[in-house]
Amino acid sequence: MAGLKTNFTIKELPESERPREKLLKKGSAYLSDAELLALITRTGSKQRTAVEMAQDLLNYFGGLKGLLDLSCEELKEVKGIGTAKAAQVLALVELSKRISVLKKQKGDQVSNPIQAANLLAPELKHLKQEVLKIILLDVKNRVISVPEISRGGLASSIVHPREVFKEAIRRSSASLILVHNHPSGDPTPSLDDLNITKKLVKTGQIIGISIVDHVIIAGDKYLSFKEKDLL
Repeated sequence: MAGLKTNFTIKELPESERPREKLLKKGSAYLSDAELLALITRTGSKQRTAVEMAQDLLNYFGGLKGLLDLSCEELKEVKGIGTAKAAQVLALVELSKRISVLKKQKGDQVSNPIQAANLLAPELKHLKQEVLKIILLDVKNRVISVPEISRGGLASSIVHPREVFKEAIRRSSASLILVHNHPSGDPTPSLDDLNITKKLVKTGQIIGISIVDHVIIAGDKYLSFKEKDLL
């Protein structure tokens, strides 16, 4: 119908109900999940405000936890959620995952494969491509940082010792743990996995930064090279 608004913005809510104003006045802890989400999506539809639409989204997927592993197409199943809003939600979810991982990482002690797997499984186990990260440790096995080294597989043409140990040297790491994922769900090491690990272990011995393990994460399973005597 001509002249009918197609969406409502947060600014059209009464000032006392606007999430941004409430956040600035009282703090983010006072906002509901729907209000926080509405600050990201910003607009609603011609029938629903941004906050109401955000609540619709949460209700449809069973709350915040239900948003963690959705695709763009799944988000668009909710009435009023198009490609742009779905992309905003996906970006928010990914940022929250990365922040959560960062908060858990620095200063944690990692002295066995289970701890290494638990540290990075939330980030790696759902990825659709292989990603190699290294856990850089100090002399007390405390995490210094967890940089990403490569994406797309562990072929020697992709993973070079220079890239791995450049970060370790820059951060004065005493040792490191290699961690990568297998999207297939099978943690069995490939020939490339075995070859690049052997190459990196030898390089570490030469420069004095030991590789204490290589952990493969595959869904809810993991494999430790150290436990399997593959180092």
